[in-house]
Amino acid sequence: MALPVLRLHRQDQVAVALQPLAKGMRGEVVGVGELEVSEPIPRGHKLAVVDVTAGEMVRKYGEVIGVATSDIGRGSWVHSHNLQNPARTSDIPEQITPSERPDEGSHSALEPPTFRGYVRDDGTVGTRNYIVVIPSVHCAVTVACEIAERFSQEELAEWPHVDGVVALGHHGGCGLPRGGLQWKMLARLLQGMMRHPNVAAALVVGLGCEQLAVDDVVPLELPGGAKRRRVETLVIQEAGGTRAAVERGEAVIRSWLPELNGWRREVVPARHLVVATECGGSDAFSGVTANPAVGRAIDRLVACGGTGVLSETPEVAGAEQVLLRRAATPEVARALLERLSWWEWYAGVFGAQLDQNPSPGNKAGGLTTIAEKSLGAILKGGSTPLRAVVPYGAEIPRGGLVFMDTPGFDPPSVTGMVAGGANLVLFTTGRGSCFGAAAVPTLKVATTSELARAMPEDIDIDAGGVLEGEPIDAVGEAIFRRMLEVAGGEATASESLGYGRHEFVPWAIGPVL
Repeated sequence: MALPVLRLHRQDQVAVALQPLAKGMRGEVVGVGELEVSEPIPRGHKLAVVDVTAGEMVRKYGEVIGVATSDIGRGSWVHSHNLQNPARTSDIPEQITPSERPDEGSHSALEPPTFRGYVRDDGTVGTRNYIVVIPSVHCAVTVACEIAERFSQEELAEWPHVDGVVALGHHGGCGLPRGGLQWKMLARLLQGMMRHPNVAAALVVGLGCEQLAVDDVVPLELPGGAKRRRVETLVIQEAGGTRAAVERGEAVIRSWLPELNGWRREVVPARHLVVATECGGSDAFSGVTANPAVGRAIDRLVACGGTGVLSETPEVAGAEQVLLRRAATPEVARALLERLSWWEWYAGVFGAQLDQNPSPGNKAGGLTTIAEKSLGAILKGGSTPLRAVVPYGAEIPRGGLVFMDTPGFDPPSVTGMVAGGANLVLFTTGRGSCFGAAAVPTLKVATTSELARAMPEDIDIDAGGVLEGEPIDAVGEAIFRRMLEVAGGEATASESLGYGRHEFVPWAIGPVL
């Protein structure tokens, strides 16, 4: 009888428990033979399938996830009490051999995949048709939110081709050095939302005395084709105060509605999709089911000429060697290493270390080290070459796999990718994260069927069938097809629940003055 565990690679000294293992359980493990469990092991946690000596490198996915801190007997539980994070690499591989760009292969006989999107004048394509109200400073957030709240779904029923009016509240815009790093990052982020393909019009609201003013957010010529959209500014101090500014902002948006409702979806190739990938509330099955399935969907998208985006730089630590081997050029590899080195310095400034991740929830789910978490996380990027590494919130180059430098925390990470032009988000979760992005549909993928059943209103796709033998490729294809449906207008679970109003969270670096 087989022991209910999964060994992911023939070099692995550990296997993942597919159900709770009791002391004394016996069974066969592929490639190992018969094994007896020597102590209770929770579901999703690691079982040693061979004897491991103290100081030995321990592998999962065929890659090093940690160093044994004590001798570990065959059949024992492997976790924080006997495994610690390995040292991080700082070298570019001598031989960079990026995998070949996938092509349609077995899909070549099928019709080229398409979706119905909003074609903008600059050639980008929106998956939604939104109006955004953008405060240039936190002092203007209340006014911006009040303006947006005047346009409920009931209020917009007369304008069925306008998906909504959403305020992008944030905590920045003043108390920071003008022209400094934080100032530039926030300006870039807000400008990215103005030119986003899902945004048909933007109203930028300022107070009137802040460091990041409306004229900084809306330059005379906005890169990326601002002529295709409505953009206006509103300054509270010039409008006559709060109430007057709200009334004026409401009037401006009402005057736009007839024109913006004239946008219609058109059939376009799947290459116009720019898909951000994110994992939140990860567990030990994230790297077994949902993340590799999303990776297959990203490979499929790239084969069509589309764009996939990886992020969360602190959660690449320990797995960077895999991405370095896939770097399209040495310059791309150096850019990734530079970002990781910066993050080590940045965390150290605040007395932190990158290996202080995983979170308590991750550890309860079976993840022990940041290397183990990272190796599972990067599977969302599929197998294609890494074409570029871009700064936080920067415009995402089209075509292939791109890495954006972001924090690991989900809201600011997704905010950066959306501001860079992502028009759809794939979000995997093992513990049950609740999230949805402002103005962009977010597809939630559960790592287990138990989670999908426990939170049915929050989950779009159940990847748990992989644990029951469903092929990863089949789940990846189902995700890809669902991406096209959602890009064409079908609502996601997070959209139905109203997420996105509070999830625009710019990453802030630097002093508050």
